[in-house]
Amino acid sequence: MGPLFFFSCYGHGVSVFNRKNAVVGYLALALGKRVAKEKAKAAVPSIDRESKKPNKSAIALGVATAVGAATFWRKRREDDPGE
Repeated sequence: MGPLFFFSCYGHGVSVFNRKNAVVGYLALALGKRVAKEKAKAAVPSIDRESKKPNKSAIALGVATAVGAATFWRKRREDDPGE
C-alpha cells in the first residue's frame, strides 16, 4: 500500500489546484499586495504638509543614518592595512 493507493481511492479528475483555487489565490495576492503597499507608504516618515518640515521620525532617521555611515567608514579606515 503505497502513497498512490490513498489518492486512487478517491474520485478521479479531482485536482488539488483547480481554476477556482487559482483565481481565489490570484485575487488574494493582488489584494494583499495593494494593502501592503498602502501600509508601507503610511509607515515611511515624510514631510509635514502644514509646516513643510520633515517630521521628528524623519529627522531621527536621517541622524541615525549619518551616524551609522560615519561609524562604518571610520571603522573601515582603522582596519585598512594599506595606510
